[in-house]
Amino acid sequence: MLFSTDCASTRTWSSGPGSKGRRHHRILALLNWLSHFVDPTEALDKILQYVPKKDRQNVQELLCSSMEEYQQSQAKLHDFFQGGVYVCPDALNLGLPEWVHVALAKGQLSPLISDALVLRRTILHTQVENMKQPSTHRVSQPIRQTIYGLLLNTSADQENMGQKSRLPPMPGAVSEVERLHKSLKTSLVDPVTLPKDHCDLGKLVELPLLRRQRLLLETLKVNRTILEPIPAALKLPIAVSCYWLQHTETTAKLHHLQALLLGMLLGPLHTMVSSPGKEELQPGGAQTLYEELQKVKETPGRLHLETAHIFCQWQSCLQMGLYLNQLLNMPLPEPDLTRLYSGSLVHGLCQRLQASASVEGLLNPCPEAKLLYERLLTATKSCAPAELFLPKRKSSSKRDKHKKKGTSRSKNRVGTTPHTRLWHDRSNRFELLRSETPEGHTEACELA
Repeated sequence: MLFSTDCASTRTWSSGPGSKGRRHHRILALLNWLSHFVDPTEALDKILQYVPKKDRQNVQELLCSSMEEYQQSQAKLHDFFQGGVYVCPDALNLGLPEWVHVALAKGQLSPLISDALVLRRTILHTQVENMKQPSTHRVSQPIRQTIYGLLLNTSADQENMGQKSRLPPMPGAVSEVERLHKSLKTSLVDPVTLPKDHCDLGKLVELPLLRRQRLLLETLKVNRTILEPIPAALKLPIAVSCYWLQHTETTAKLHHLQALLLGMLLGPLHTMVSSPGKEELQPGGAQTLYEELQKVKETPGRLHLETAHIFCQWQSCLQMGLYLNQLLNMPLPEPDLTRLYSGSLVHGLCQRLQASASVEGLLNPCPEAKLLYERLLTATKSCAPAELFLPKRKSSSKRDKHKKKGTSRSKNRVGTTPHTRLWHDRSNRFELLRSETPEGHTEACELA
């Protein structure tokens, strides 16, 4: 999963046999070994001692040619880490605004932003999703179109910044590489046309906060008033959830939304539990609920592919919402991703909610968490499809059980054999209309 924060899965990935983590440790070991030598010649002589004499000449030539091809970058990373100063001639020749250079150097803008800006191409990484369905990144495409509009719809002043810019010619679209079933496809995505005051990338961060916030919320199709009761740290995730509910291609169910919102309580609960001297918050109830959610998170369950696909769509929306928020210089606070979403937790909650558990029963020990959950649900409910909150129909298993009982009673009345599930009057041509199931229609047709 794209945003999974499960530490256990991260440790397994980084330390498992044949993983990239193993390669990382080898590189660290090599760098540590090289640090004991004064210059490359001394290190090269040491390496050749372990090579058979007959092969030393060839190995030395190969290593020397490789060393000659390597050219050290002109970027002085030492200056950046020591004093926060970063000067790279190649980056300056791109003709980008100063704030973009600084943000990219500090890691405040994502690689998707720099790829779209410099290469006019982005790669949308595949998640653990249903390969028979369209890519989960399709639902977040309108958010990316706004990002592309901010990056590529430059003003006349920027176009005249100088003739030394090495940016590619300004195209009308960005090339996106994404999954198509089990292969890859490339498609062109047009940026949206934005108001004139948003067309100058150099002055984007100078816009008033409310104007940048309005563009973000308009892209996410959310009214600012519904976010007012929401804590600052959860405003962006809830705005993204509202967008997700309006654009999801695989129909989300109520228990999917409930599981997501319950998972978002993990961060506030951690704050309650770890904040000493606040007896009015009833830490005992918060501790009980926090431990219960941790128990669900740590209990392995079966992966439901449709549910995984729906949550991957939400994660894609969250990812692109975060990128747009960063590009607009944080009009909404950035959430703590480490406790915002856990795949194992939301999947486990889905299974419990589908079985017999109720949200109210789970939240009863902690009234503060229950009140926060109700606020989150109210905010998302205003943007959700009405059918999401319709009363549940009787489950198919219960209906089938009821029908079996009724069928067995009718069998006893007419004296049918165990191999005959239905009895039909062949003289009545409308008898087929009395069958309540597709199987009944099929069997009736065969009997007729």
